[in-house]
Order: sequence, then structure tokens, then C-alpha cells
Amino acid sequence: HVQLVESGGGSVQAGGSLTLSCVLSGYKRDCMGWFRQAPGKEREGVAAINTFGGSKVHPAYSDSVKGRFNISRDLAKQAVYLQMNSLEPEDTGMYFCAAVSGWGAIYCSGALRQGFPSGYWGQGTQVTVS
Repeated sequence: HVQLVESGGGSVQAGGSLTLSCVLSGYKRDCMGWFRQAPGKEREGVAAINTFGGSKVHPAYSDSVKGRFNISRDLAKQAVYLQMNSLEPEDTGMYFCAAVSGWGAIYCSGALRQGFPSGYWGQGTQVTVS
């Protein structure tokens, strides 16, 4: 049984920072990542990272967060983290952690663009930037 539990959301002023955490219970997956959805908008891939099959890290980011957000991992804890800096009101939304298999370590960017098809999803954590 796969379960993803997110934490760390909240409210912050523009320019501030937040860190989201996500822990995976169950068998390891190739990629873990973060998606977000604002009211009235489609879900958007934010960042992804390889979490199985090698020590080299391959982070991937959407253009909208590149340079401001940083995704990291703790393989022993089966956890990923999203450090969000220089937050903007446009970053407001529900942030979901997800995990997917069937992608190689260097292809998590592709999985992110594809929306982590057949992946597992957490319940989400709200981020509000004002």
C-alpha cells in the first residue's frame, strides 16, 4: 500500500520562503515530485527528482519556479523536500506530492511534463502567498 504524506504548507508574504516535505510509505518509486493547482486552473508540475536506482541526482523544474525552488531528497527516509524561496502570489495553490514508477532516473523531467501518469498522490498541502 503506497501512501504519500505532505507537510509544511502555510501562509507567507510575498518574497518569503516555505519548505514542503513529503514522505513515501511503501515500495520505492523511480521519481517523486511536486505539483500544484490554483483555483480554476489546471494542475501544474513544479519539480521532480529521481528517488531510486542511483546516487546521482537529477532534479527537474518547471520554468515558472526555476531558480527559486529547490527539490531535494532523503533516500533513507523516502522523503522529498521542496524549498520555496522568493515566493510570489502566483505560487498560491494546493501543492501535491506524487510518486511514479516506470521512468529511469534521468527521465523524471519527462515524467513531470507528463503529469506523473499512473502515479500515486498525496492529499495536498495549501500554500498561500499574499
